Amino acid sequence: NRRTHISYHSFDIYYFLIMLSNVALVCSHHHIRTHQRYIVALTKTAKKTRDHKTNYIEMVREAIDANDRLYLFSYENMRSNHFKDVRLHFRGSSSDKNSMSDENDSSSGTDGRIFLGKNKLLQIALGRGPEDEYSDNLHKLSKILSGSVGVLCTNQSASDVEEYFAKLAVEDFARAGAIAPRSVSLTKEQVETHPVSMVEQFRKLGLPVEVKNGRVSFIGGREEWEVCKEGKELSVEQCKILVHFGVKLATFKIDLVCRWEREEGSVEEF
Repeated sequence: NRRTHISYHSFDIYYFLIMLSNVALVCSHHHIRTHQRYIVALTKTAKKTRDHKTNYIEMVREAIDANDRLYLFSYENMRSNHFKDVRLHFRGSSSDKNSMSDENDSSSGTDGRIFLGKNKLLQIALGRGPEDEYSDNLHKLSKILSGSVGVLCTNQSASDVEEYFAKLAVEDFARAGAIAPRSVSLTKEQVETHPVSMVEQFRKLGLPVEVKNGRVSFIGGREEWEVCKEGKELSVEQCKILVHFGVKLATFKIDLVCRWEREEGSVEEF
């Protein structure tokens, strides 16, 4: 009986070791396969990214060759719906589905092109110094190409371009995080025109209102209530109140920074 017990015990240990080795082999195999798939995905992504950057740089340089002048501009309170109109004005085509993207723009060089949002690639396309600039003096634009800026390549006359941007100013609703350019207050007459069903919604936004004599009124009978103060950051709730009452505090505007002329290679700052 003792021999039989020892034999069974040895068999259990042997069986346990075999199972443990199989588990280790499966885990090792799974790790290798997962690791290999991960590397392949990275390689494909890296190649696509390199090709994308190269194509973008070539696209910018083709636009430079096809147009007489290049403008560097800055912008405030960017709005895609308003910026789309600017693109159409200089491009003369609505083929681009995304007004903020340059990727699928099939317009010809003579229609003009706007490039926005890829400052480092634009710097490479223009050239960062005299030794690698794409054309004479383009590196001067590259040096100041940072922040909220873009590039316009166009054949339109300098006077037409500069007049267009001088007149461009579109009012819009402010977004959360913006600084209020002025103080805004609501009067009791403005809230009284709303149905009493709006009271709960107004309270969630921070408006101190109540129902009095079947009408929406400010609590305590106050005549007005300040929504925001000049110079202070706007909250999400404040912006929603301003939108509801139709108060626009933002202005979409584009300012020209400088102009480059291809024929002379000259640069003029504004």
